[in-house]
Amino acid sequence: MFWNKEEKPAGDESVTERVAIEAEGFFRSGKMHCAEAVLLAIRNAFRPEVPATVVEVASGFGGGSGTGCLCGAVAGGTMALGLVLPEEKRRVKRLTQDLHHWFKGEYGAVCCRVVLQRNGKACAELTGKVAGKVAELLS
Repeated sequence: MFWNKEEKPAGDESVTERVAIEAEGFFRSGKMHCAEAVLLAIRNAFRPEVPATVVEVASGFGGGSGTGCLCGAVAGGTMALGLVLPEEKRRVKRLTQDLHHWFKGEYGAVCCRVVLQRNGKACAELTGKVAGKVAELLS
């Protein structure tokens, strides 16, 4: 069952805020990199019936896929969109484009190396913001 946007989240936090906080916390724990943290936080909020081991598919995307290219948080967010909307490929494509455009507008590039040069080691905060944006796009 998918999350119903009509449901009220527990407490005063919105789903977007809770996802952002959770993803940032996963990253800060040192047990996950950005892509894994975004994917798991979105899975927890929108597809909890999917085994948490799904995060393993994101293991190669941290640090710009190990090469400094595409930001791992954006890659994790892209995977998360497909996880939540498996039968809606056109919508996933559009939302992925929206995510990329938003990220580039916020950080000046989607390349991990460039983002880090411009913003310093802001990976934890950036991971939370990307997860929150993905949750917003899904809502």
